[in-house]
Amino acid sequence: MTQTPHISVKDLNVHISGNHLLKNININIPDKSVTSIIGPSGCGKTTLLKSLNRLLDDIPEVNISGSVLVDGEDIYGPKTEVTHIRKKMGLLAQRPFPLPMSIYDNIAYGPRIHGLKNKKELNVLVEHYLQAVGLWEEVKHRLHTSASALSIGQQQRLCLARGLAVEPEIILGDESTSALDPISTKTIEDLLIKLKENYTIVLVTHILRQARRVSDFIVFVYMGEIIEFGPTEEVLLNPKEALTKDYVKGFIS
Repeated sequence: MTQTPHISVKDLNVHISGNHLLKNININIPDKSVTSIIGPSGCGKTTLLKSLNRLLDDIPEVNISGSVLVDGEDIYGPKTEVTHIRKKMGLLAQRPFPLPMSIYDNIAYGPRIHGLKNKKELNVLVEHYLQAVGLWEEVKHRLHTSASALSIGQQQRLCLARGLAVEPEIILGDESTSALDPISTKTIEDLLIKLKENYTIVLVTHILRQARRVSDFIVFVYMGEIIEFGPTEEVLLNPKEALTKDYVKGFIS
């Protein structure tokens, strides 16, 4: 890999309730690119994604060893401040969860928490991030109406804009188009391809066609281990490992 790694995972092991879910994970995720994590159901894809911003911390009986370096800082280090780490990462969940407030306040919520109070600056920021996700023209005349009135595709774009408004460096997506119709899915995919100019993006997807459309790199995970990692076309069209070949051909589900 010639790309600079933004996230470096070293000897990561995750046990939950005695189950060894991630096994000796070692990977360098390149900066300003889209990396998709693929693999069969229950293989550890989402566990790996959540380990990248410490979303596993609140799970009972979780034991994590190894390190995850973001910008060279070990997010599991004893002196690491978790809020500081999570601010670097925007999370796009499987289903959109707009906050129970207006469209405007959804975007302004994070910046306000981090100290931005100036109304004019908030107005500029809200417009900027709604523009960034292609939502501004659709909602500019109803900014102060409830976000829950938006379609599910619009809600997902709103949640993406809300995440971007706190100026993260990394976007994590957990099957973030699985609840969307094909048109909304394409809109989100196009946005992610555009956003990689400024962000490192890591996605979990079970749709190989989607992984091929949006990804620069593929991580194939099987039974908690990384089987193969490399450029998208290489992994999906000319995999080196027999397990990867079987998965791509549909022999493993």
